[in-house]
Parts: sequence; structure tokens; C-alpha cells
Amino acid sequence: MKIQLSEHFTFKKLLLFVYPSVIMMIFTSIYVVIDGLFVSNYVGKTAFAAINLISPFIMALSALGFMMGTGGSAIVAKTLGEGKKQKASEYFSMLVYITALGGVLLSIAGIALTPAVARLLGADGDLLRNCTIYGRLGFITLAPFMLQNAFQSFFVAAEKPKLGLAVIVIAGVTNIGHCRSRHRHLLWRADRRLLPDTLFCTPQECHPAFGQNTF
Repeated sequence: MKIQLSEHFTFKKLLLFVYPSVIMMIFTSIYVVIDGLFVSNYVGKTAFAAINLISPFIMALSALGFMMGTGGSAIVAKTLGEGKKQKASEYFSMLVYITALGGVLLSIAGIALTPAVARLLGADGDLLRNCTIYGRLGFITLAPFMLQNAFQSFFVAAEKPKLGLAVIVIAGVTNIGHCRSRHRHLLWRADRRLLPDTLFCTPQECHPAFGQNTF
């Protein structure tokens, strides 16, 4: 049953309209849980601790996507309700461009700041190295992740919450399918020095004591 925003909402209609969004938020919330599940089982406790330590930093910077989606969809929906479709399209385009550009800039900033933030949170040694590896891998895909979060709200404004749910479910299943090979391969190799640290951080970033005279 297709429900339009212009309709009068009964309790049943409201539940039918919002349940895809509720499931979308659940899937988004378990992304990090899935990462932790595979890393704790296949890599070890140090890598698992690194995920839990640096993930809040990644999510904090990705909040721009939620903000643009939540606030932006309200503006777009209001403008559509006023019958100004062209203006609504302009708002939508502007918000998408801002989210994409902001994602790229925040991704660069996050990659640069990850070692410093990890040290500020108390990481050192292997924990610091794993925080830097996981954090920088996460920031590489920050812009698409932010756009995905923003489009969750825009799908609702476009009266297509089920399409948004389908996208999130596909993304979640893909995440689960790739987690095992991705984390097991990259972090396993990094833990055993088979993957050069310099691919993700300089020796000074991952090992602050590098080059210091210990005598």
C-alpha cells in the first residue's frame, strides 16, 4: 500500500510508513557490531579494542550525513508541499553536493588526525597501529557512507521508504559478506608485519618512539 505524505495519517498508516526507517536505523547501527564480531573472532583482542576505541571518532565525523539528511529532507518535503518542485530539486542538489564535498574534506581531516586522536584516547604500540589502520580504512569510504545516511531521509521525503530499506539491507548484507575477508586479510597481515605500516601511517605516527635514542 503506497502512502503519501499529504494523506491523513492514522496510527496504522503511520506504523506502515515509518517501519522501513526504523529497520534502516537498526541496520546502520549494527555495521560496527558486525566489524567487531568478525575482528574479535578472526584477528584478536587488540584489533577488537582498536575498533571500539576509534569508531566513535569515525561516527562523529560522519554525523554530517545524518544532519544533512534529517534537516535537508524536512526542507525538501516542506518545499514540495508548497508546490515548488523546482525549488525543492535545487535544495536537494545543494544538500547532496554539500554532503559529498564535506565527506571528502572530513575524510582527509580524519585520515590526518587518526593517529593523534588514538594517542589522545590512550592508544600506544600495537593498539595505536591498529587504530590508525582501521580508522584510515574507514575514512577512505566516509563520503559514500555519509551520502548513504543522507539518502535514508531523502527516500522518506520522496515517499519511498521501502526503497531506502532495500538499499540499507543490501549494503548491510554486503558489509557482512566482505567483512570476513577484508578484516581477516588486512589486519592479519598488518599484525604480522606482512602489510607495511607505511601504507596507513608513518613510523612516527604508529610508533612515536621510532628514531629516539633509548640509551
